Amino acid sequence: MQHEMPLWSPSEEFRKSTPLYHFMHWCGERTGRDFRDYDAFYDWSIAERGTFWSSVWDYCDVKGEKGERMLVNGDDMLGARFFPDARLNFAENLLPLAGEGDALIFRGEDKAEDRWSWDRLRSTVSRLQQAFRSLGLGEGDRIAAMMPNMPETVALMLAAASLGAIWSSCSPDFGEQGVLDRFGQIEPKLFICCDGYWYNGKKQDVVDKVRAVAAKLGCPVVVVPYAGDAGALAGSLPNGRTLADFVTPYEAKAVEYVRLPFSHPLYILFSSGTTGIPKCIVHSAGGTLLQHLKEQRFHCGLRAGEKLFYFTTCGWMMWNWLVSGLASGATLCLYDGSPFYPDGNVLFDYAQAEKFAIFGTSAKYIDAVRKGGLTPKTTHDLSSLRLMTSTGSPLSPEGFSFVYEGIKSDIHLASISGGTDIVSCFVLGNPLKPVWRGEIQGPGLGLAVDVWDDEGKPVRGEKGELVCTRAFPSMPVMFWNDPDGVKYRAAYFERFDNVWCHGDFAEWTNHDGIIIHGRSDATLNPGGVRIGTAEIYNQVEQMDEVVEALCIGQDWDDDVRVVLFLRLATGVSLDEDLVKKVKNRIRTGASPRHVPAKVIAVSDIPRTKSGKIVELAVRDVVHGRPVKNKEALANPEALDLFADLAEIKS
Repeated sequence: MQHEMPLWSPSEEFRKSTPLYHFMHWCGERTGRDFRDYDAFYDWSIAERGTFWSSVWDYCDVKGEKGERMLVNGDDMLGARFFPDARLNFAENLLPLAGEGDALIFRGEDKAEDRWSWDRLRSTVSRLQQAFRSLGLGEGDRIAAMMPNMPETVALMLAAASLGAIWSSCSPDFGEQGVLDRFGQIEPKLFICCDGYWYNGKKQDVVDKVRAVAAKLGCPVVVVPYAGDAGALAGSLPNGRTLADFVTPYEAKAVEYVRLPFSHPLYILFSSGTTGIPKCIVHSAGGTLLQHLKEQRFHCGLRAGEKLFYFTTCGWMMWNWLVSGLASGATLCLYDGSPFYPDGNVLFDYAQAEKFAIFGTSAKYIDAVRKGGLTPKTTHDLSSLRLMTSTGSPLSPEGFSFVYEGIKSDIHLASISGGTDIVSCFVLGNPLKPVWRGEIQGPGLGLAVDVWDDEGKPVRGEKGELVCTRAFPSMPVMFWNDPDGVKYRAAYFERFDNVWCHGDFAEWTNHDGIIIHGRSDATLNPGGVRIGTAEIYNQVEQMDEVVEALCIGQDWDDDVRVVLFLRLATGVSLDEDLVKKVKNRIRTGASPRHVPAKVIAVSDIPRTKSGKIVELAVRDVVHGRPVKNKEALANPEALDLFADLAEIKS
C-alpha cells in the first residue's frame, strides 16, 4: 500500500546545494540544453550516453587521457565500448589528496582502532608497489586476499591497481572450500591473508585454513597482522612472510601509476548461480571508476572531507564500492566484526564519534536494530548524518518507517539495488526527489532501466523482470575462464536479445520509483548476501548420510531464509544430531551465512529428464505458486512432497 505523503522531501535549499543539481545545470550549460527537472536530465543521460559519461569524467576531474571517442557500437550491448582510446589508472584516481588529513578510520569491534592520513596511505601504497614489483607482479596478474575490512586491505588493493594487477578479495570467515572455489579458479600470483580476526568478541583462528589454502594455491603468501601471530603463521608456510618483512626493504617515494586502457581489468568478483562453482566476474578500471563517481558524487552527494561508512566485508561488492569514495576526497570509515558486539549501539556510537555523513548498511541490519528495540534517534547525536543507504535485500516498508521514527527524522534514506554483476546499482537514491515508503527512488543516471514481462514488453504497475536496455560502462569485461563469452551471455542475455536481464523481480510504482520483490532465479539471498546453492551442495553431498540435496530461498519475515531439503541414505533418519552436523559442515566448509534456517528430510527430489534438480519448481511449490514446465521433469510426482509442509510454516 502506498502512503499519500512522502517520508522525506528535499527542501528547495537542500536541492540547490546538492552536487547533482550543480552537475545537471553544468551539463545544461555545456550542451545548450535546459534541464528543467531531473526527469529531463535522466532522459538525456540515456539518449546521449557518450556525452553524459564524458561529462561525468570532466566534472569529476578524472585523471588520465580521455581520448577522442566516447562510445563506439553503442547499440550493441555486448559490442559497445566506452572511451576506447582512453588511458587511466584506478589507484591514481583514488589518491587525489596528500597531507595529514584522515583518509581511513578503522574500528575492529572494540579490539582495534587506527587512523591513516593521506600521507600514510600513499607511503604504504608506494612501499607495497615496490614489494609487488620485486615479485615480478604487473599488468593482468591476480592478487587474491582473504582479509578483514581494515586499512591495510585498502592499501594492498591500491598498490595492486597502481601496477595494473587484478585484485580479488573475500572475507576471512569463508571456509577453506569457499576460498578455494573462488581463488582456485583465478590462479593468483600472490595470496594475502590475516593471521586471525575478531567476531562477536572472540578471536577467530585461521591458521589451519590458511595453511590448507596456501598449499593448494601454491603461490607466495603475505600474512597481515591483526588478531593472531603473523610471524608464526608466515614461518609455518613454505613461501610465507609477514607484511612487515615484505615491505621493510623499501623506502616510500612517489607512487608510480601505470596508465592502461579504460577496459583494463581491475577486480574479479564472485557470484554464484545455481550450478557449479562461483562465476568469476571481471570488472574494468574505467567502468568501475566512472560508475562509482556518478553514484557517490551525484546520487549520494558525496563531497571531499565527508565521512563515508558502509558496513561490509571484503567478500561483498559494497567493499569495492566503499573504497571508491577516496576518489571524491572522502574519509572512509572502516569497520570489521559484528555490528552487534558488544551491543547493538556499536555502529551508532561510531557514527556519532566520527560524524558520519553517509551510513551504508543492509536492510537486515535496519530490521535487527528495529527488532532489538533500539532508537538511536533518542540515544545518539546523529546531526552530521544526512544519508542512509540500504541494500542486500529489499528494505521492507516497516524498515523505511523505522529509519524515520527510530534513527533520524530528517534524513535522505536511499534503498539501493544492483549487484556484484555490475559492481554498482541499477536503481538507487536521488537527492532531488522525495522518499516514498517501501520504494527505491529510481534508476541511476545513464542506465536505461525498465521492467519487462515474459514477452519482453515494458510493464507498469505489475511485476516483471528488471532489465537494462542499453550498454553502460560498468558491465563486466568478461567472466574469467570463459574465452568465448558463453557463460557471460548465458548469465544476462539469454532471456532477451541484446538486453541485460538482471534476474530481479521488480515493479514500477506510480511515483516512478521501483520495488524489488526479490530474485527471479534460484540464487539464495539470506540477509542480502547472494549465495549459490552449489556451495551448499558441495558440502552436504560429501556426507555419507546424504544422497542428494536441494536448497531454496523461502520468503520469510521480510527477508529470505535458506531451506535445505535432504534425501538421506537408507536407514538414516534426520535427528537433532544430524541437523547439527549438517549445519556445522556448511558453516565451516562454506561460511556462516550459508547455514540453512531449516533442514528437512524428503524421500525424493524432482529432477529434469537430463538429471538436473529443479530448485525453481520446488521454490514455486513451497510458495504456493503454479509450476510451469512440469513435462520437463522425470519425476513430477516428487513435487507433491514439498506442498504444504508443516516444517516451513514456522
